[in-house]
Amino acid sequence: MTSHDPDPPSPPADLKAGLGGTGHINIASPAQEPIQDYPIERVEQVYRKLDLRIIPAFWVLYFLNSAIRSNIGIAQTMNASVKHDLVSVLGLTPKDVSTALALFYVSYVLFDLPSNLIMSRLSPRVWMARIVIAVGIIGTCFTAVNDAWSLKLLRFLLGVVIAGMWPGMAYYLTLFYPPSRTGKRIGMYFTAAQVSAAVVGLVSAGFQQMDGLGGLVGFRWMFLIYGLLGVILGVGLLWWLPDRPLAPGEVREKSWWVKWLPPSPEALTGEDAMVHYHDLRRVYHARPWTLKDLWFVLLDWRLWPLVLMYFGVVGVGIGTQLYGSVIIASINSNFTGVQVSLLFAPIWIMDLIAILLVTPISDRFHKFRPLFFSAAVCVQIAGLLTVTFALDNQWGRYGGLLLIGFGLGPTVPICMAWTNEIFQKRHREVGVATASALVSGLGNLGSIVTTYALYTGWPEDAAPGRYRYRNSNFVMIGILCMSIASSFVMIALLKVFGNEPSNKIVGSDGNDSGEEILDGAARREVHQRGFSRLIK
Repeated sequence: MTSHDPDPPSPPADLKAGLGGTGHINIASPAQEPIQDYPIERVEQVYRKLDLRIIPAFWVLYFLNSAIRSNIGIAQTMNASVKHDLVSVLGLTPKDVSTALALFYVSYVLFDLPSNLIMSRLSPRVWMARIVIAVGIIGTCFTAVNDAWSLKLLRFLLGVVIAGMWPGMAYYLTLFYPPSRTGKRIGMYFTAAQVSAAVVGLVSAGFQQMDGLGGLVGFRWMFLIYGLLGVILGVGLLWWLPDRPLAPGEVREKSWWVKWLPPSPEALTGEDAMVHYHDLRRVYHARPWTLKDLWFVLLDWRLWPLVLMYFGVVGVGIGTQLYGSVIIASINSNFTGVQVSLLFAPIWIMDLIAILLVTPISDRFHKFRPLFFSAAVCVQIAGLLTVTFALDNQWGRYGGLLLIGFGLGPTVPICMAWTNEIFQKRHREVGVATASALVSGLGNLGSIVTTYALYTGWPEDAAPGRYRYRNSNFVMIGILCMSIASSFVMIALLKVFGNEPSNKIVGSDGNDSGEEILDGAARREVHQRGFSRLIK
């Protein structure tokens, strides 16, 4: 059916009965079911309803988790004039700081894939709530840090418990949306990281005014309040986030280990559930993955260009997030801690603006995602060059930081959306769960490079002077060039080898099957939406 048809054909009789029935029904195999497309207006209504249920919750959880993860950066400059900053209170050396920052990403890389695979086997709702609660608990514990070793230990543990959150969110979206529609949604909740970075900077000015209240220095109040809010949010998610959708008429069966947890209302019911089922049947016909499936995903060469793309942009992003305030302070040594905090915020406002402008367009022209990605990376390079060479113009150098923020915004959502598109088609659900975790996890090795080896982690480059941090900026430019090169290598290899469904996928009958499920979304994804129906 095309979008101008007035009424959709009636659903199959067994599904009609299932809408009001109980227990499980026998759903026809994808090959047996008739082709049925609902009008695009009706499909859009369903996805907008899902947006209202999922995206706000994801935005809030990512906001708080980003704040807890990154507030150690701004804590290094809070109340520095009275020696109540993190470095002075704990007696940290530059190497202590860079080691503590890097340890987070070591554990994050190690546990990202296992966490995402567990989520794909268990309840995604419960696992996501578990992550947020644990992050809140560890974030609260930062209030009690008194020396370098406790800071390093908590940073490592924070990486352990937060692992799987970012790729898990990308995987979760593919349970409700076709990959061609995930870029905008990832961008929508990714803006929380940018708002968080800005708010952490702005609100830190208030926490600095609380310095000494109740015997706590300003940064301890910041750690305590953000951590407690994280715990409260994590508990609330158990009542709000929906679990994976069920085929119409199917009843959710609870495992023994979740029977004591509160139920969550289904994301869609009635005709909405029917429309979603026919538009995204690939999700409903998923099956538990096997180690053989996982092995074939790990051997897929398509992973590695995506990892290198992510490596560069996330390395620069985390480096800017953690050291942006340090760079601002180096531009003008007369800036106070409050001024540095206020100047730090606009970097992430620029980041947010770019996400809102670019990611929706990248979804409408989803076949050109690598070009959108590379253009944004070029903006980051221009910003880094400005910061590096505009030595006699402090506001020009600050403008370079704003350019870096603008270029950073769309890159991570675009990279994750492209990963979803490639691996769902080729390896189905286990492909998305594995690839999103590996791209995020291994890509975050770039964060280890920028947090451990650059800026304050590179003593010679951090020495006060006219050319402070120049070599670190050059390294960041180099890894960004690698990201651009990797995106073009990926384009060329896909042209040569294609991205057809793997013939190594094991079907439910135990036989290898590379059959692609052509649901309504898959048939539409053959063509780009472009700027038609822009209001949608």
